[in-house]
Amino acid sequence: MAFRGFPPECLAFYEGLELDNSRSYWTAHRDQFEDAVRGPMRELLVTLDEQWGPFHVFRPNRDVRFSKDKSPYKTALGAVAESDRAVHFYVQISAAGLFVGSGLYHPAPDQLERLRAAVDDARRGGQLVKIVREVEATGLAVQVRDPLKTAPRGYAKDHPRIELLRGKGLTAGQEFPVRKWLHTAAVREKVVETWSAARPLNGWLERNVGPSTAPPPEPD
Repeated sequence: MAFRGFPPECLAFYEGLELDNSRSYWTAHRDQFEDAVRGPMRELLVTLDEQWGPFHVFRPNRDVRFSKDKSPYKTALGAVAESDRAVHFYVQISAAGLFVGSGLYHPAPDQLERLRAAVDDARRGGQLVKIVREVEATGLAVQVRDPLKTAPRGYAKDHPRIELLRGKGLTAGQEFPVRKWLHTAAVREKVVETWSAARPLNGWLERNVGPSTAPPPEPD
């Protein structure tokens, strides 16, 4: 089927789940999740696959093994794709609306090392500062993920780009609250516009960081 937006039942499902995050609610509304949430998400991704995909749709179950919050289900459905140069493209639907983002969210240690080296470099770091301003001028929020409280080891605390150096990732995104267009195919336009606006940042990350070159972890 062609993508026609996320129906009102999608938002109603997550509104209910936020009030009753239980297995009994999930079981009673499983068909609603499949028809109004996961189904439309997959239809949307089909329209994006050729340019941005392939996508991975996240499981609705939470991993509660190491969390104090034992709520069994996520209150949003997200999907992600990765470019050949390790930039991620993310889209998420919830009762609050639509979120679209991209960038380098959770870099491997060798990627983080290259990111910080590039930020530290006067020329490349200066380019990044200008790019961040350019991307923010489009309305996107550029976020430094999970920043350290102080400078990373080997860098001065008064570095001119210390805020960027302290981060463990760098992304750009936009939150879209619930509007009528959310129930139409215009959702795809918002997603593409957001990722396109973030292209300068993503290009910098692809050129200066790229994919991890570390060997995969040994199996247990």
